[in-house]
Amino acid sequence: MAKDQASINIPQLLAVALVGFLALRWYLNKPTSPSAPAGATPSSSRNGRVVDPAKIEQVSAMFPQLDRRTIAWDLHRNGGCVAATSERILTGRGLDNPPPSYQPPLPSPPPIAGAVSRTPSAATKSPGKVGEDLITRYGLQGRVGGKGKEAVRSDAQVREGWTGDKAARAEGLRRRREEMILAARRKMEERDALSGGT
Repeated sequence: MAKDQASINIPQLLAVALVGFLALRWYLNKPTSPSAPAGATPSSSRNGRVVDPAKIEQVSAMFPQLDRRTIAWDLHRNGGCVAATSERILTGRGLDNPPPSYQPPLPSPPPIAGAVSRTPSAATKSPGKVGEDLITRYGLQGRVGGKGKEAVRSDAQVREGWTGDKAARAEGLRRRREEMILAARRKMEERDALSGGT
């Protein structure tokens, strides 16, 4: 009766284990949604992961000299970790070039500030025009004498501290900004006078 029973041998067990492993792997690697996102190719999603365009934009904002496709490839390889990609760039290792078959859905690059509007009216409205100095921008011409010297503050003005009044704090910060601009102008003129005199 022992000879009539079917026995399971080792090659059969290995075949069942291999088929089970492959079936489980296939099931776990299926995309979570029934349809892939628009623009996603099979190479842009591995293990059901698609690189978030916001993460690509975040790294691209920190490192604008890098190609977005290269950033997307590194994010794809490290599981979408912005910190790991940034660390790799900062340590000087650089990013690997993606294979030609990798075509992720890339966000459109932000418009260049100069290309947004070419009308002269928009250029005259901007507060920081090209070639405009800080003295002109902040209206400090009246405080600048013929030699670039400004009025010296009194001891009471120097001792002013941080107040609870928001308007007083804003006024104090505005005065400090003006003083810094004027002090920088004075130092620059002194340096120019020394270099011009020698």
